[in-house]
Amino acid sequence: MRFFFLLTFYLFFCSNFFAQIQFNEEALLLGCSNSSYGLGTYGGGISFFDFDKDGWDDITVSSETGDPVRFYKNNTGVFSQIDFISFDPLFETKTVQWIDFDNDGDYDLFVTSFSDSNILYQNIGNMVFEDVTISSGLILNDNSNYGSSWGDYDKDGFLDVFICSRSDFQEDDTQNYLYHNNGDGTFSIVNDQAGIDNNHNLSFCSSFFDYNNDGWQDLYIANDKIDTQNLLYKNNGNGTFTEVGEETGTNISMDGMSTTIGDYNEDGWLDIYVTNTIAGNVFLKNNGDGTFTDVASTNGTLFESAAWGAVFLDAENDTDLDLYVSGELDGSTSFLPSAFYENNGNGNFSIPMSAGFENDTARSFSNAIGDINNDGYPDITVLNYEPDDIFVWNNISDHNNNWLKVKLEGVISNRQGIGSWIEISIDGNKQYRYTLCGEGFLGQNSAYEFFGLGLASSVDYIKVTWLSGQVDVIENPSINSHITIIEGGELGMNENHENNLLVYPNPGKKFHIKINNFNEKMILYVSDVTGKILYSRFQPSKDISIDLSEFSSGVYFLNIFNESQKFTKKLIIN
Repeated sequence: MRFFFLLTFYLFFCSNFFAQIQFNEEALLLGCSNSSYGLGTYGGGISFFDFDKDGWDDITVSSETGDPVRFYKNNTGVFSQIDFISFDPLFETKTVQWIDFDNDGDYDLFVTSFSDSNILYQNIGNMVFEDVTISSGLILNDNSNYGSSWGDYDKDGFLDVFICSRSDFQEDDTQNYLYHNNGDGTFSIVNDQAGIDNNHNLSFCSSFFDYNNDGWQDLYIANDKIDTQNLLYKNNGNGTFTEVGEETGTNISMDGMSTTIGDYNEDGWLDIYVTNTIAGNVFLKNNGDGTFTDVASTNGTLFESAAWGAVFLDAENDTDLDLYVSGELDGSTSFLPSAFYENNGNGNFSIPMSAGFENDTARSFSNAIGDINNDGYPDITVLNYEPDDIFVWNNISDHNNNWLKVKLEGVISNRQGIGSWIEISIDGNKQYRYTLCGEGFLGQNSAYEFFGLGLASSVDYIKVTWLSGQVDVIENPSINSHITIIEGGELGMNENHENNLLVYPNPGKKFHIKINNFNEKMILYVSDVTGKILYSRFQPSKDISIDLSEFSSGVYFLNIFNESQKFTKKLIIN
């Protein structure tokens, strides 16, 4: 009898535990239609990044030949397509990245192209852009550029860029390029000075990261085909690199598509996930001694299908990193079209039965994470081939866990804080994030780093180790909050003025409401766009649910207030 009780409890607990993760695809509902990549060569890139710095993650979509780069502004949880670049030459584009290359506090746009030159658009203020490609020295016309990754390899405070090139024709004069940011608005190719080879390596993507924790950014490159091994360049700390792929065990021969960086086992050493289109993906566990071991076949993430983009995220905010992989196949065969891998808490992964991705069968390439509605739970956007528009996977998992989001602003380091370590501690248990620009396959994630806190009600500290060497510690930060840390330890303004009010799922019909910093005797009402009150009640606690199923689909407003507090939130009923 006791065994039966324990078994029943175990099955009930586990089924509820795994049911916590739930995503819903809502691109059309959220305003992101007309957003397919088309049929461009080997797919394109996508960015889930707050380009106008209003505190809401926007979406930028690359284009096939004849179409413009598309911009979807996040209007407090709903997107609208807007135009920034009136002089888009309609090239086939790959990477679309927002970077502050001139450290002036606003985001510039860098676009790589497979069919013509890359383009650098400088933001001259108020989201007005000027094409500075030629004057900056970033002009390239070899018609084969894919991924670009940004980092400050010499720690001079300005972001440098590595551009990957790939052509099916070996006779093409094609190579990768390391551009040094001169700090005056110009860039110089420094392959020879830095020790980067000029061979045709069939490179799709790369990442700047610190594999050996020496404070200098190294460079990992994913190369296509088995006769072009992946490359790991160790930063020597003097402006030069040494290729160490063989001695580190990272010189994998594969159809390498992407480079996804994260610390999946929270040991303080960065690991590498590389997607493959034939024989299975590679998961390079960092052993902490300058070597890596491929654990994909043992930790459940081999995939064994046509994989392209990948991204780490803590989907349910339970303190460990999960993994999402996009694939080129459409689900019509027995091979995986895509996969969401849940971290089981011990570094092994499995595909949950009902996480919402059962119909994730579009031909997909690039993906990225951001936060649609600033609820602290990471969402996913994916770029697809036609006829499918982009996917916007809204994370509607049970919001029982707490979270923290951290963004950096460099002063001595580069303005975006790229190349920094962020460490948090919960009762002595640590989590680590490393800030990158250029991730997965042609992707760009949110400027915020997401930390899941589980049921923890407090965080011991946030520790930032900047690329400059500066170390800042913020003790006992507020949880369930968006925090900007300025180099030197100053806290920036909290861009999210609604983080005390969480409403989920939104869009939806039945809404769960959680209020932080709650004061009693509050009144709740729901109004339509004309201001007419359609629903009202007293709010006796900080957690409540309301059922609005009888309302027509559309936009409404939730208002909760008393004499000292007032919260307003847009509701979308579908």
